[in-house]
Amino acid sequence: MNRRASPDQTEGGLTQARPGAAPRSDLLDRGLTEDRAVPPPLIPLLSVEDLSVEFRTRDGVVRALENVSFTVGRGETVGVVGESGSGKSVTALAILGILHPAARITGGRAVFGGLDLLTAGEDRLREYRGRELSMIFQNPRTALNPIRPVGRQIADVLLRHANLPRARVRERAIALLAQVQIADPARAYHAYPFELSGGMCQRVMIALAMACSPALLIADEPTTGLDVTTQAAILELIEDLARQRRMAMVLITHDLALVGERCDRIVVMHAGHVVETAPTAELFAAPRHPYTARLIASTPRPGVTLADLRPIPGTVPDLRSALLPCRYRSRCEHAIPDCEEPPLPWLTVGPGHAVACRVPL
Repeated sequence: MNRRASPDQTEGGLTQARPGAAPRSDLLDRGLTEDRAVPPPLIPLLSVEDLSVEFRTRDGVVRALENVSFTVGRGETVGVVGESGSGKSVTALAILGILHPAARITGGRAVFGGLDLLTAGEDRLREYRGRELSMIFQNPRTALNPIRPVGRQIADVLLRHANLPRARVRERAIALLAQVQIADPARAYHAYPFELSGGMCQRVMIALAMACSPALLIADEPTTGLDVTTQAAILELIEDLARQRRMAMVLITHDLALVGERCDRIVVMHAGHVVETAPTAELFAAPRHPYTARLIASTPRPGVTLADLRPIPGTVPDLRSALLPCRYRSRCEHAIPDCEEPPLPWLTVGPGHAVACRVPL
């Protein structure tokens, strides 16, 4: 498996560093050296380092993730964007330890509050899931138990993780349903998922995920299949509840406009690689990876006509085949022969802004 270049190497005048690391060039620009005392960086709530995942199938091994790295700070909202098949959801499932049995984690770490989630045993993970970190899944109808009332499903989480007397669990579950703005929450407590609309089921999922006020919430396409009005209401609800509880959030989506409005930083993924990470405003103002630029150019936005939109050429490569160090190489109009040479560099191009590319824009 190809590794990215060492953080101490440089290429094209740009400093190579890991996401979230203090770039050496920044120290030199300020007249400092690495021998001088420099305040240590804040420890992130979640630090994913070189996460690699593969799936064994009848048709071969799918290298779904390779050396995925990013961080999430306390109280921060980080958007993870990319086309379908880029590895966004697989990353979330790997962090939570709920990958499909055919999956295998082949390397990396996911450190949450000092605990490496990838090496923690299942018993330890069960204590963390739901209490310290939680997830809103794409499709609530498949995530909820169809033969158990939704209120009882929330009560199950509270009984497992909340320090509540059993007599108060039902009251608390109804209060959570009220917080997510479900009409007549006492009646909804006894409802089954099939008796609720898609928007109502998504609200139940939010109540489940936030029942114990986790430190980190992962929202995986939380508005898929909902109408535009309901989408806006759901997103505002998630954002308000996260702010009230000072939770960090990872928002997984293919909608760049959505992350542009609601995220502090953005992680761009393509074919199992993180190709760029930057503060939101800087990413939209000056994307440095060709894929990010194409992704933005293909997104409808105010002042842009349909004729102005530029599609991304080609398709995501077959992850079962032999892959180049840069998996965007075959689709990239800026590619050079060196793009086929390992390792894939990770270049720091600005404060908090890094890109995996030999010819950044």
